[in-house]
Amino acid sequence: MTSHKEQGFRKPSRAEAEEAVRTLLRWAGDDPSREGLKDTPRRVVEAYQEFFRGYEEDPRDILSRTFEEVAGYDEMVVLRDIPFESHCEHHMAPIIGKAHVGYLPRNKVVGISKLARVVQTYAKRLQVQEKMTAQIADCIQDVLEPYGVGVIIQAAHQCMTTRGVHKHGVSMVTSRMVGAFREDEKTRKEFLSVVGQFSPYGG
Repeated sequence: MTSHKEQGFRKPSRAEAEEAVRTLLRWAGDDPSREGLKDTPRRVVEAYQEFFRGYEEDPRDILSRTFEEVAGYDEMVVLRDIPFESHCEHHMAPIIGKAHVGYLPRNKVVGISKLARVVQTYAKRLQVQEKMTAQIADCIQDVLEPYGVGVIIQAAHQCMTTRGVHKHGVSMVTSRMVGAFREDEKTRKEFLSVVGQFSPYGG
């Protein structure tokens, strides 16, 4: 994948970012110089640094430290209910949800905290839920080379609840099954049973 630098992308300075926030405040109809808004540009830029820190991290590096001595363990590894906060790339509105990640080790495993960090890294970018689901699954499959990977994400999108159709209490569910999780019905059913989901593939 071509990096932003290779494409001639220039990251704006902090001062430029803060001025952009002032422009949006004026566009919204308020005065960025008034008492309550004086520090808002600084705070927004600091918040954006946290919201989108995933661009500064490589999820493949996170998974690079693995353990090959696992005493013959060859059963499924599942991490349920990984909470995350992301932002949709269409409206920059929050996406709040949880992810369930499982894989079937071939000859190496990774610390479970690393699975949560992979979810977190992809979440801390502008996202589309379907893309994020595939990114997590494909990254784990490519780096760990297990027999298969399963990822399910459930999330509420505030671009739908706070604007547009204003529908509250609605969650979106996406899944990605790779290798044995897609090809072997028994493996898939075991994973779906552990995370408490119905299969989108039938059966």
